Amino acid sequence: MMDGFAFWALASFAAVLVGMGKGGMPVVGMLSVPVLALVPGMHPVTAAGLLLPLYVVSDMFGLYAYRHAFDRRVLAIIVPAATLGVILGYVTAEAVSEAWVTVLIGVIGVVFALNLLIRRKIVVAPAEPKIAPGVFWGAVTGFTSFVSHSGGPPYQVYTMPLGMNKAVFAGTSTIAFAYINAIKLIPYYMLGQVNLLSLEKVLVLMPIAAVSVFVGVRLVKWLPEKLFFELVTWALLLVSLKLIWDGYRGF
Repeated sequence: MMDGFAFWALASFAAVLVGMGKGGMPVVGMLSVPVLALVPGMHPVTAAGLLLPLYVVSDMFGLYAYRHAFDRRVLAIIVPAATLGVILGYVTAEAVSEAWVTVLIGVIGVVFALNLLIRRKIVVAPAEPKIAPGVFWGAVTGFTSFVSHSGGPPYQVYTMPLGMNKAVFAGTSTIAFAYINAIKLIPYYMLGQVNLLSLEKVLVLMPIAAVSVFVGVRLVKWLPEKLFFELVTWALLLVSLKLIWDGYRGF
């Protein structure tokens, strides 16, 4: 299953998608797990567990690429809140229905994205990040990222109305999810969702993902500001619709 041409071809493509996503490109990162799950006999949960260490490694390059472009106040609010969300996800891992969480987050993302598209207010004037909404959506981000790898929609619900420019938006997102992915490793390992035997494959895929991070950064710089946020909004809508479908299939 995790050898042969089909595995390495699809795993390499997934590594490219992971890297470009960490470079700030919308949409592409969400495709990595479904692509790897195309390997014959590969369960999506197994694919997610295999790619999580690759996400963490790619995060390091993303952190370097966006080391000068991020919003400190947003991170100061999101990081501790997301930590609480991850902890809550761990302690309720056996009791929470992943399918229900996935559907709920999908519905929230669809409503928010449609609201932006209908109002055509994709790029907004800068706004001061408020603590109370940030703590709520940050905790939801950490919780849903842990439970169903779907932290993107609640994170974007909080951050997109803040009116950050595309580089700061991409950098803040990269740093926030680098932190979330890192703190997920220990509880995922304790729950048996990260297999240390797969780390040798991560080492092979790491250079591919690392180069792809900087390709993604270049593309973010090249895209016009308005087009970038339109892509982010449409990506949010598509991801959210997929979450609803995935949750429905999980019932």
